[in-house]
Order: sequence, then C-alpha cells, then structure tokens
Amino acid sequence: MRNVVKMGLFSMIVLGMTSCKNEEKEMADKRISELESYVDSLNAVSAEERAANWEQIASDFDTRSANANEALANLDESTKATSQEKIAASTSKYEELKASVAANSTVNSTNTGTPSANQLLRDRLFGAGKIGDDMSFAWVNKDNALQVYETFFQSYKDNKGDFSREDYDEIKLMYEALDNRKNTIEKEGLSSEDNGKIASIKLKFGPMFKVNRIGAKSRETAEAKE
Repeated sequence: MRNVVKMGLFSMIVLGMTSCKNEEKEMADKRISELESYVDSLNAVSAEERAANWEQIASDFDTRSANANEALANLDESTKATSQEKIAASTSKYEELKASVAANSTVNSTNTGTPSANQLLRDRLFGAGKIGDDMSFAWVNKDNALQVYETFFQSYKDNKGDFSREDYDEIKLMYEALDNRKNTIEKEGLSSEDNGKIASIKLKFGPMFKVNRIGAKSRETAEAKE
C-alpha cells in the first residue's frame, strides 16, 4: 500500500514538473512569435513611416526582444538553442531594416546638404550608420558590447580636444543610452570577464569626461569674452 502511495505521489510530481515545463515552453513560443510577427509587420510599413517613427519602433522591438530572451531562462538547452536561433533570425531582419533607415537618413541628409542632428558626432564615436536619432543601441549584444565600449572610449580620447559644449551634452546622452543597453544584455549572457573590462573602461571614462566637459565650457566662455 505504501508503495502505491509513493508511486502516486511520484507520478503527481512528474506530472507537475512536465506541466510546468510545458507552460514555460508555451510562454517562450508565445513571446518569440510576438517578436517574429512584429518584425515581419514592419515590412508592411513604408520606408517613410519607418523613418518617422523609428524611435517608437526601436523601443517596441527592444521590449519584445527582452521578453523573448527572458522567457528562455528555464528551458532545457536543446529547446533553448532552437528558440535562440529564431530570436537571432528576427534580430537579423530588424538590423537590416534599421540599416536601411540609417542609410536613407544619410542619403536624405546629403541631398539636403544638412546632416541630421549630431549624426557626424555619433558616426565618429561609434562608426558610420551605427546609431541614428533613436539611440536604442539594439545592435549591441553580449558578444560585441566590450568592443563597442573600447571603440567609443578610444574615439573619445582621440577627439576630446575637438568637442564643443554641445558635443559633450550629446556624448553624455549617448553614453547613458549605451549603459542602459548594457544593463539589458547583462541578463542575456554578457560574460563576467567582459563586464569587468567594461567596468574598468567606465571607471576611466567617468572622471575624464567630467573634467573635459568642464574644460570645454570654460574654453567657450573665455572665447566668448574675447
């Protein structure tokens, strides 16, 4: 009789675990499907509408991407791998659309002879076409985050003497946006080694930026008085 009771309890536990795993898989599938559907729906939007609403589009994509990745946490490795491939495929499609929007923005700026606000500064610090007005940094992931910080910091050091007060204000906004993206990808598998190296860069950049920004303001004030 005791063995029967034990078997019954064991069966209930197994069924409960199976049910839980099924629910987690269903949730992950739902979140991934929402991401895929959203990215696919962007193809039905005209290039002009995408450009005009890109900041909201980027925000919506980031939310859906984060939700999909979070839903993978408790999946078994084989299932997780398949799901990650689907997320990567949608991300790749999104990045292509983003590149298209950036390219069109650059062309339009060239045609009008007026570069979009601060685009030259953004290109100088992160590479041509890497970020637009939305500054979502959605292209930064756990694999390239350290390189992005290293490129940014080196470019900053190489050009810090040329930045105006307005440039420093814009750099502050970009740096904060990059940090917000890093906080997101920490949950997506950013290695502790890379995170430590990024922290080291941040420790060097913070004081340097503060001093340089004050210097730029003082320089412009002195020039205005001449």
